[in-house]
Amino acid sequence: MTRYNTVPWPWAGLVLTLALLGQEILFRWFGSEPSLAQSLYRIAVMAIGVSSLALILLPPRRIAYLLGFLVCAGLMSWALWLQYGLGLEPCPLCAFQRMAVTAIGIVFLVAFIHKPRSLGAAIYAGLVLVFAGGGGAFAARHVWIQALPKDQVPACGMGISYMFETLPFLDVLKKVFAGSGECAEKGWEFLGLAIPGWTLVFFIAMTVVAFALIKRE
Repeated sequence: MTRYNTVPWPWAGLVLTLALLGQEILFRWFGSEPSLAQSLYRIAVMAIGVSSLALILLPPRRIAYLLGFLVCAGLMSWALWLQYGLGLEPCPLCAFQRMAVTAIGIVFLVAFIHKPRSLGAAIYAGLVLVFAGGGGAFAARHVWIQALPKDQVPACGMGISYMFETLPFLDVLKKVFAGSGECAEKGWEFLGLAIPGWTLVFFIAMTVVAFALIKRE
């Protein structure tokens, strides 16, 4: 069983206090209007928190792979509920983030079935890094677009299905990554972060967990 170095609670409390004070100073400095700096700070704080919690609760390797798959399945179910239950249609950037979540879920499922040792776990971690890196790039771009002033938001573009039907794949990637007006709509928020912000937190946490599992029995 892998043991992680413990942090004395006074230091943990000090770091938490400094982080919260830094957050308040930052938010007061930029005012009440949403900004990219605010979103990135919140994403960083939540990514550290979620990753730390995942490492503290990290179960044995094979069980962790199964839980990782279930988390991905849960996220996709939640995304479909937002789409069909609440009528929040995904923009092209959302669609590519969903693809990345699905790919990571498949990696975790295959790893659960495979029951790899350390070398195999390293390979699966590399695959998670590739998919999470790609999905994280689209999520970060999405966060940036949502932080733009209204007069700088790109115009609405064609739907993702139409793009795939009429354009080469590389052109689709370029147009999707450039963003469009519908990507600026937040639609749903929790703790100050919209869907792409939480998706980016997920990509970071899943990558950390995947690499931690290399040394986990």
